[in-house]
Amino acid sequence: MSSSSSRSAATRAGDQAWTKMSKMNAELFNLTYGAMVMQLIRDYEDVQDVNQQLETMGYSIGQKLVDEFLAKSGVGNCANFREVAETLAKVGFKMFLGVVVEVTAWNAEGTAFSLQVYDNPLADFVELPPQYSGLVYSNILCGVIRGALEMIKYQVECRFVKDGLKGDEVNEIRVELRQMVDESFGEEYNEGA
Repeated sequence: MSSSSSRSAATRAGDQAWTKMSKMNAELFNLTYGAMVMQLIRDYEDVQDVNQQLETMGYSIGQKLVDEFLAKSGVGNCANFREVAETLAKVGFKMFLGVVVEVTAWNAEGTAFSLQVYDNPLADFVELPPQYSGLVYSNILCGVIRGALEMIKYQVECRFVKDGLKGDEVNEIRVELRQMVDESFGEEYNEGA
């Protein structure tokens, strides 16, 4: 299957999965998420601690979303990390957030890529005050990605490298494969080892 035909198949799968999902009012979703972030700021005061809490919360959410994704998306096993990236971008983001993101900037080894998120629904109606310039407001997404991929044997590191709330034209999330879990032996092995 060619790269462009698999992309269009992934996009169609994302559209179909989106129709199966219960919808929530976007403004209510944004208000609820914003209130949660503000409560974390009150509780932890240091924005780096808030960033870590958002990532940790996202990790737990991602681990739980995998079951729903597999049950409702109709997507089969991915043959490699590139297919995982396309499925995450075209099906996962569409299914749960209603947006399609673009996979870019693969490294030469095929173990790292960027997700270009042009329309981040978490950041709608949000402006960061100067005292919170270190806050990665949507860091929960990095945790979701990390938790979800770990459940399907890919241990990754995930971080925002560009943020629309900080003046960048696009939100960019960098995903780097750290290791894979060999389920047949229950042992971890490093990619490329």
